[in-house]
Amino acid sequence: CVIIAPASKPDHDVDYLYGQVSIDAAFVDWSGNCGNLSTAVGPFAIANGFLPAERIPDNGTVTVRIWQANIGKTILAQVPVTDGQVQETGDFEVDGVTFPAAEIVLEFLDPSDDAGDGGAMFPTGNLIDDLAVPGIGTLPATMITAGIPTVFVNAADLGFDGTELQPAINDNKATLAKLEAIRVAGALRMGLINTPEEAATRQHTPKLAFVAPPQAYVSSAGKPVAASAIDLNVRAMSMGKLHHAMMGTASVAIATAAAVPGTLVNLAAGGGMRDAVRFGHPSGTLRVGASVAQVDGQWAVTRAVMSRSARVLMDGWVRVPQG
Repeated sequence: CVIIAPASKPDHDVDYLYGQVSIDAAFVDWSGNCGNLSTAVGPFAIANGFLPAERIPDNGTVTVRIWQANIGKTILAQVPVTDGQVQETGDFEVDGVTFPAAEIVLEFLDPSDDAGDGGAMFPTGNLIDDLAVPGIGTLPATMITAGIPTVFVNAADLGFDGTELQPAINDNKATLAKLEAIRVAGALRMGLINTPEEAATRQHTPKLAFVAPPQAYVSSAGKPVAASAIDLNVRAMSMGKLHHAMMGTASVAIATAAAVPGTLVNLAAGGGMRDAVRFGHPSGTLRVGASVAQVDGQWAVTRAVMSRSARVLMDGWVRVPQG
């Protein structure tokens, strides 16, 4: 659920609050952002009068300055405009999205979260931790708070090869329970929760993702993905299930972790310095970039960039009585 309001911060155009609505329970998680739905904020703001008319050219691109209220961060959305209206059609394609559309470029400024014990991008202070998971054992893990708090583990340590599609994970209750146990252990280690029981009310964050070196596979859409076309494979869990593609905020975490030499994500991609990666996910591939630097001995990310698309699916009204 995307909730839009006039900007509360100077030099911004709109406030954006995100609610992760549970499908099978009366519960909304407000603990993080959604990168994919962030793409819809810019077009909505333009189409619904949140920007002054003089900011919108007849033809060109509008930079919408978004304040992400859940995490207190700025997102810049580059939205194409034709004849003074948001342009939705185009030839830009995103694997996992049915139709081609116009490209919207998202720039996440200073996307690292300050949550967790360490108050830094790596809340434990380490690029790789030994994560003890009750009933499972100890796994190497990279825990990062860029885009969205994310726990990265090696696919091989879970008995996977990183090319898994949804049925291989989501149809196996024991596998889902194991992955949730790892996520809960990561949440505790990152200082996001104080007890394992709290994880039930924090389903949206952290995310759990497993990484592997590049390996060829066939996507869920039947598209062959060559090992030479990607830097690594990544699969991510969202709300207790393997995501059909990749969450936008997790993509920011992937880009940031890949840019820092020595993380599990960076090592899976071949190591070294890099400012962009193309990774394989269940629906295909995605390219994301991030700029990182060491400041006073601590890694920091200044920006992360990715492209998405958005279009209006329907318009309607929900009538809520006062009470």
